[in-house]
Formats: sequence, C-alpha cells, structure tokens
Amino acid sequence: MKTFSRRTVFSGGLGAAALTLAACGDRAAPTEVGGFAPPPALTPKAGQNVVTQTLAAAPTTVDLGGKTVSTWAYGESLPGPLIRATAGDLLRITLENRLPEASTIHWHGIRLHNAADGVPGMTQDPVKPDTSFTYEFVAPDPGTYFLHSHVGLQLDRGLYAPLIIDDPDEPGDYDAEWIVTLDDWIDGTGQTPDEVLAALTGARPSDGGGMDHGDMPMGDDGPGGMDHGGMPMGDEPWGDAGDVAYPHFLVNGRVPEAPEIFEAKPGQRVRIRLINASADTIFALALGDHDLSVTQSDGFAVEPVTVKALYLGMGERYDVVVTVKNGMFPLVARPVGKSSGGQGLAVLRTGAGEVPAPDVQVRELDEDVLIGSTLEPAETARLEDRAVDTELELAFQGSMQPYQWAINGAPYGQYTPLSIREGQRVRITATNETMMSHPLHIHGHTFALPSGLRKDTVMLAPMESFALDFDADNPGRWAAHCHNAYHQEAGMMTGIDYAS
Repeated sequence: MKTFSRRTVFSGGLGAAALTLAACGDRAAPTEVGGFAPPPALTPKAGQNVVTQTLAAAPTTVDLGGKTVSTWAYGESLPGPLIRATAGDLLRITLENRLPEASTIHWHGIRLHNAADGVPGMTQDPVKPDTSFTYEFVAPDPGTYFLHSHVGLQLDRGLYAPLIIDDPDEPGDYDAEWIVTLDDWIDGTGQTPDEVLAALTGARPSDGGGMDHGDMPMGDDGPGGMDHGGMPMGDEPWGDAGDVAYPHFLVNGRVPEAPEIFEAKPGQRVRIRLINASADTIFALALGDHDLSVTQSDGFAVEPVTVKALYLGMGERYDVVVTVKNGMFPLVARPVGKSSGGQGLAVLRTGAGEVPAPDVQVRELDEDVLIGSTLEPAETARLEDRAVDTELELAFQGSMQPYQWAINGAPYGQYTPLSIREGQRVRITATNETMMSHPLHIHGHTFALPSGLRKDTVMLAPMESFALDFDADNPGRWAAHCHNAYHQEAGMMTGIDYAS
C-alpha cells in the first residue's frame, strides 16, 4: 500500500499548466471594488405592503443551551430575528454595522435587483463600521430563504437569519409550521473562523484543532481510506464533504444537550421549513419514526415525494410536511463525513416520553437518504420551454494542499466573468472537477436542472456535472460560487455579467 497525504488528492487531475492559483492571502482585490452609488429608494406601488426592520450586527455573547460563546450576531440569539413577508411586498431592511470590520447582507435565493444583493465589490461598497445601509427590494417568489453576511467568513459566525416569503394563494393545509435552521459552530470555542482558515491555508501552524483532515494512509485507489476519526473517506454520494472539525452542530442555535422542543398534537400536519445555514457541513436529516413529504426545494414546488430522510447541502432549503405521531421523537441532523462534534438535535413532543439523548440514533438515517437534485418539479415551477441562446462552462477546481480553490482556472479577483445578454435563455454546464463535494449558488436567478427542477443552490458530488438553464431577465453583475464558505473565501467564486 502506498501512503499519500490526503491534502494532495482533491485537484481532480488538474495539472499545474491547467490551473495556477494564487494563495488566499495573496489574492488580488476584485476588479469591481469601489465607487458604488447608493441604490435609489424604491417607492411602494398603490396597495403594496412595506416590511421594515433593522438588523444590528454587533459583537455579543450567545447561549447555545448551557454553552455561552462570544461571536458576532444580529442580536443576542441564534439564528437572528426572523424576517417574514408576502410575495410582492417591498422589503426595507436596514443593516446597522456595529462590528469592528465591514459587513453586508446577502438575501440568499431572492431574485432581487442587483444593487440590493449584498456582495461587496460586486454590487455595493462594504458597509463600514459604525455606519448603516438600507436594502430595499421586492421579493417576487414565495418560499423558504435566509439572509447572511457576504463578507469573509462572517457567515461562520452568527450573522444569519431565516427569511420567509409567504404565498398569498397557498391553501395552508397544515396545522402548524416550524422553521428549522441548521448550523456548524466553532466561533468562541477557542478558535475563530478566520484562524481556522489561516491554519488551512498555512498562514499559521495548526495544532490540529478546527481541521477535519490529516495525513493518513490511503489505498492505491486514491481517496478511499479512513478519516482520522474512523469515518470512511469518499463515502457515497458526497466524497470528501468538508474541511473543518466543528465542536458543535446546532439546530436553531442550540446544542443537542439542550434541544429546542416543538409541541404538537398527535395527528396534526406540520410544515417544517428546513434551512442549512452552515459554512462547511452537509447534513442528513430525519425525524425519528416518521415519514417526510418533501414539497418545496429552494422555495419552488416539487412533485411531493415521501422519504425517510434527506440531505441538505450548504445554502439549500427544503420544505417538508409530516403527520405527527404520539410521543417524543428526535429530529436529527447528522453531519456528513464529520468525525467529531456529534450531531444536531431538536425534539418533537406530542405526548409522554423522555427527551432523547444528545447522541440518539434514528434508523431512518441508515436507510435511503434523498438527494434533492433527483426531485421532479411541480408543473407550475417549470421554466417556459424555449431554445437555449448561449452555452457557458463553469468548472470547480482546486486542492487541499496548498489550500486553493478556483472556478474556470482562476480564483476570485483574477477571474474572467461569464458574459450573457438580457433576454437570453442561458445554459451553464457546471462541472465539479475535484474529489470534494461543492454546493453551487448563483445569485439573482433561479435555474432549472435537466429534470426541470428549479433551484438556486445545488450540490455537485465529486466529478458530477449538471446543465443549468435560466432566463437572463435580471441585469447586473452577479456572483456564482461554492457555498462552502472556506472554499469561497479561498477563491472559489466568479461573476456572471450582463453585457451592456
């Protein structure tokens, strides 16, 4: 048996001539930086509802359920405060930046106008400390979304919150609704996310904390050996699934030793809005002794399918409906490919019983787990059938050692944007050329998979490729990136520009 370093095997066969990446710390500033005019104020139309709210981003301490940590957040709890509106409403949300560094807010999955998208250096100047910025936009599509900072690794602190856009025409044939936000957590536990990235990139020596990789023996077949904690590497379907060893996995901001308890009555139908707001973790989720009917993916309706469990990649959202039984049941979010930190846990209580243990195992996670990209769209969610006008390529590339990630051969700051024109039907063939899984998120648009399934974030397994179709109906300069926050910060982001 040969012995390899795990850090050298994820480049997907790319040679030095095919991919030359700058180290994260040496990346050039994005070419678009600076000089953005404030976006014009929007005037509500007659009868249009206006939703206003202020989010103050500030250093704080939060209680994760008996574990108190120092972090940055929108308030003193996790997730941040819910923002809720109805499709067609005008949202007017002010960010007050009380942090020691600049920040922004990105409205993940919302097809809003470009100036409100919250990408520093691409759609706006970053919001400096002790200043504020008001985002105004119309939310056109109902669904489950979330908001988060788009600066550095601030997403991997507490700067995120659920964003729900209700459908005024939905019958609401359920008795209760829960919002379940999943997260991986390291901030305030001895390391910050920035220190973790510094260790990954080699900017400082690592003591092993905060990193989920080590040098270990692997067989001649490549990345198919064992993780340092005994988890299989290359486990189907996601290959190597993440880089950071988190001490905690949270459900609605709470550790499994002090889970949130959802109350219901036996026989009730409950809609659960699932959001994966984590920076580096794919979750497999199940509700013990229950079936889940998946009804929406990234806000768009699907043909309902009944499953035991489903995967949620970083940035993905799914809505499920469940008819609850009598008793006490664990809602488990198991991190994929992570050998430390336990799991995420919440509890359904409809009757008598004991609160499940933090490490409770549910048999549903040992059965088939739904991969969301295999869902079929509802007919109402399909794109209009029309010819493709332009075809483009987007390839995920990179390596673990050195820790460098890119799209189409260049890191963010050195890229050539994909160019499209307003009115086109665009097809982007997205290919993952690495042995890691990557969630691809495209801003300002929703795309259709070959099945017609509508999404804004899709998981790409190692060496997987998807043709993504969308209509170029939202002019501007838009980001397309891996929603693993560490990969994005190390260069795995590009732009999609409308030609003038």
